[in-house]
Order: sequence, then C-alpha cells, then structure tokens
Amino acid sequence: MTASLSKPLSDQGITTEAKILANLGTSALVENAIRNGEGRLAKDGPLVVETGKHTGRSAKDKFIVRNAETEDTVWWGKVNVPMTPEHFAALKEDFFAELAKRDTLYVSDLFGGSQPEHRVNVRVINELAWHNLFIRTLLVRPTKEELASFDPEYTIIDLPSFQADPERHGTRSGTVVAVNLEEKLILIGGTKYAGEMKKSVFGILNYLLPVKGVMPMHCSANIGADGKTAVFFGLSGTGKTTLSADASRTLIGDDEHGWSDTAVFNFEGGCYAKMIKLSAEAEPEIYATTKRFGTVLENVVMDEETRTLDFDDNSLAENSRGAYPIDFIPNASEENLGPVPSNVIMLTADAFGILPPIARLTPDQAMYHFLSGYTAKVAGTEIGVTEPEATFSTCFGAPFMPRHPSVYGNLLKERIAKGGVSCWLVNTGWTGGKYGVGSRMPIKATRALLNAALDGSLNDATFRKDPNFGFEVPVSVPGVDDAILDPRSTWEDKEEFDVTAQKLVQLFVDNFSEFEAHVDESVRQAAPQGA
Repeated sequence: MTASLSKPLSDQGITTEAKILANLGTSALVENAIRNGEGRLAKDGPLVVETGKHTGRSAKDKFIVRNAETEDTVWWGKVNVPMTPEHFAALKEDFFAELAKRDTLYVSDLFGGSQPEHRVNVRVINELAWHNLFIRTLLVRPTKEELASFDPEYTIIDLPSFQADPERHGTRSGTVVAVNLEEKLILIGGTKYAGEMKKSVFGILNYLLPVKGVMPMHCSANIGADGKTAVFFGLSGTGKTTLSADASRTLIGDDEHGWSDTAVFNFEGGCYAKMIKLSAEAEPEIYATTKRFGTVLENVVMDEETRTLDFDDNSLAENSRGAYPIDFIPNASEENLGPVPSNVIMLTADAFGILPPIARLTPDQAMYHFLSGYTAKVAGTEIGVTEPEATFSTCFGAPFMPRHPSVYGNLLKERIAKGGVSCWLVNTGWTGGKYGVGSRMPIKATRALLNAALDGSLNDATFRKDPNFGFEVPVSVPGVDDAILDPRSTWEDKEEFDVTAQKLVQLFVDNFSEFEAHVDESVRQAAPQGA
C-alpha cells in the first residue's frame, strides 16, 4: 500500500511486506483498533483498552546502550542500566525480523517538543493501532506541510507481542525498553503499557537539551491572566495534572516541558491523566475528556451492557489513565508554550503529615528540594506498604534523566536566580497526622494558597521559619484556616509529631548524601537541620 511517509522504512534498513498505515488520523486509528479487537467504545465515545499485566512502566527492564556516545555522558547506576552494543545488535536483528513478518504496521511521524528550534523528529512504528493513536495523541502532530518533508531522526519500534530472550539480549525478562542514543533507535517489547513510548521521547530530550542550555522538566505548566507562567514539579499522585488544569489559567501542558531562554514549551501535544477516583466535581476539565471521542482510557472498568465507566473501580489497575489531545482542555494554549516562568512550584504528597501546605524557598533550597524530589507512598498503594514510605526521585523524574542530576539541578538554580523566579514547596499530602490518622490536605486550601502564590499576594504575608526544614512558611493567608499552616498544631500528639519530623529530616539528609560532592556549599547548607 502506498503510504504517506516522506522517507520510506527502507531508508532505516527496515524490510517488510506489511501494509504500512502511515500518519492515520484519530477516526481511522479508532476504527482499526476496534476492528482488530484491541479496544471498545464507551457510551460517550472514548476508546477503552486494557494493558494486561503491565499497568505502569517497567523501570527495571529499561536499558541504555553503553558505547562511545554514552560512556561519559550518562549517569550509570540503578536508574540508567547499561546494555552492551552486542546485546542491542541481537535485539535489533530480532525486532527487524519481527517487522518483516507483520501483515500491518502503523507508523506516525511526530515531534517531541513544541518550540521548533528545540524539538526532535520522531518516527514511531507500532503493531497495535491503539498504541499508534496513543503516541499520536501524546506527541506534537506535524502539519501536512511538515509531514511532506519530515526526516525522522529518532525511531521507536514498539512491539508488545515481542518477547525478549534474557540470554540472547541481556535483558532481565521478556520485557525490554532498550535505548541506543548513538543509533537513535529505541526498541520496546513485551509490554502493552503505552506510556513507555512517551517516556522514551522524554528521555531523549532530557539527554539532548541540557547541552543547548535548555532545562528539561518533568512538570506541568500554565499561564495566569497576568501573562505569567508557573511550572509545577511533582511525582505521580501529587496533583501535578489536577492543579495545572485550572479553568482560570491557560494550560501549556501537564507533564513534560523545556525551559529555554525565551519560553516554557510543552514536549507533548496531549495529556496523560490519572483516572482513578476521577470526579466531575473535583476535576471537571479532566472529567469532561472522558466523554469525548478521541480520548484513550487505559484500564478503566466499563459496564459491558451500558458502556458506562466506573472510575472508582481499581480492579484492573490503580494506575488507570486517560490520554487526550491538549485542546480537549478548553483553556489550553494554542501555541503549546508560554513565557519563561515567574513561579516554580514543587509538589509533594507528604504522607507523614510533617510538611506545611506551602513554603517559600530560596534558590539554594529550591535546588536542594529539586535534587531530593520527595514524596511519600501510602499504605495500600503497593504490596507490603503498611506505613508511609518516603520516595525520593531526583529532579522529580529520576527514571527519565540520563545525565547526572547535578546537570539539571544547576540548570534550574541558574535559571531561577537569573529570572528572579519565586519558588514554592506545596504539600498536597496529609494534615493532622500521618496517613491513617490525619486527613488529606483540602484541595480548596491548596488552590487558595497556590492562587495567592501565583498572583504575588502571598509574598506580602508574614512568614515564620520552619524549625525542621529552615524554609519560610506563611503565618496567615486570607481564606485559609491558620491552623493548617502550622502542621504541628494540627497533631493531637505533639511529641509524636516531633519524633516523626526528625525521622523525615534524617531521610532527607541520608538521601542527599550522594549529591553533596556535586553541589555548592550554599546548597549543602539548605539541608533541613531538625528542630
């Protein structure tokens, strides 16, 4: 079949007799997915799919090829695990052999990045129509004119049915995400979780952009009525997507961005939001996307007869997700970018109930907390977790950062200092006690505090110095209960608060020990000291 590819697959050394369905639109991909039995339409139009046993990323099955390109540029360790060139060559040979056998392949040529001078051209080859729809939704879609001259630089081959051979391919299991930055090729097999593709593009940009002085960020971003940009860092479950989808602000994006000299630009053309316990009351903009044709819902339970959705049912996955084009959010930026930030927000869900709902950070404290990347898992989210458990993911996205964290931390500190940016640490976790005793921070209070920070009025508040962490905490904010601003006062057992606070301080200190040699003394001094 004649396909609308400006450069054929044969240019990339791929030989196949498959029918190439290239750069199909949403409707055609949905039709193919349903015809192939890959998914079903829900009552209001979204495509509902299941990802099987992989309902999230397979972090332990991701590898970067260690070669002349990456030997001295990648931060090797438990996050960036090496694969030998020989193992990758065998894997590539077997992937290409699989492509040769296929009857049908779905191919999309897409951009990673919305600012033209900093984007990367990515070709994605899929065996599943819904995976192709997913990545087409999540990345930036070229115009017809741009497709006519599209020259793929990086290629992702995504074959969920492929099973890696640990002995032949050097993998841990049958699942593999192998990144070859020298060959500009990424091979994904043995998983139907589509998020692996988008995070692979994030990893590419996280590798390429720092060399150009551009700060890649795992964050959401939006613009206020005053034209000022805010970026929101945060790990999964901290409210990054929810808080950025604010009807009063223009959304730039919900997950991955670059901070250049002239703009904050979205890496993506879509959003990927958590669906579990989604409600029209708490998150109306995101909820509305679940009633749209073109949205892809992963592992959301649907009634077979009525085709209605149950967002409270976690029997398929706790990590149920929805992928939708960014323009499904009514107030999304048409350009997918905005001015450089005026405010940086770092979100954490502190299940220990120690951190205040908001705190103001100096540039050094901002770098300290950025490199720490703290949040806490709560009991029940993972097997064996019965008490709150601290999670530190450097740069609020360690799994996607190929270079040493200090590269990103120093870039952030420089940009904050250069732009006179206000930095805030926001706790969306627990108040009145740890998880199981206290309650979740009221979203109304979080929004009120955020609004005060973003409109500049919070800077006029009276602040106290937190005795444990040394950052500044407002004493009183209009519309917010004063008590909630002082975590210790919300605990019934003040002694237990002090013991728990010291435990959390020590966890921060222990975690930061690996970065101490790579940062300035002023950043080391920004560490929490304890009361």
